[in-house]
Amino acid sequence: MRRIVSPIVNREDRLPPGQHWTNKLHILGISEPPDIDLSNYRLSIFGEVEEKIILTWDDIESLEKVELTADFHCVTRWSCPDVRWTGFHVNELKSLVSIKETAQAVMIHSLDGYTTNIPLDYFFDEDVIFAYRLFDKPLPSDHGFPLRLIVPKLYSWKSAKFVSGIEFMSENRPGYWEQRGYHILGDPWKEQRYGI
Repeated sequence: MRRIVSPIVNREDRLPPGQHWTNKLHILGISEPPDIDLSNYRLSIFGEVEEKIILTWDDIESLEKVELTADFHCVTRWSCPDVRWTGFHVNELKSLVSIKETAQAVMIHSLDGYTTNIPLDYFFDEDVIFAYRLFDKPLPSDHGFPLRLIVPKLYSWKSAKFVSGIEFMSENRPGYWEQRGYHILGDPWKEQRYGI
């Protein structure tokens, strides 16, 4: 298994402005965790791709496993250091679908109706993974079971839980919280909490 340490843990300004350290991941969300049977779970990859594909859980588990160690920064001003996630790197998607040159961003879709947008240059970063384990244990339901996107360089509302779809988009349109006033990008070191 390949191991990745996010570069953010080695920054001189490791703790972004306005944040404080905590020793646990707090649970926030827009709904109760959905009840999921892995035998029926499907992950759709669609939009600005040559051909839409749908992955089963067996397909997901067959992808190269990576372990990521990264800090986790919530827009509500807490940060948790050295969180360990296991899953697959986003670059695996490039071997599964042919992404059109028109793609500029992705929209992540979740089983509970949540969405969030990420520009491609942040999405295909060295430390972005889809996780299904947390600290060597299966991902708990309240932390996003069965699959959660982890984007360490952005506030954690971008690290969508209960992922069911990856939509490649020709323009960067806002997701759930972005439509409600959160920043379109969400860089913690620039304190991009709200507004454009």
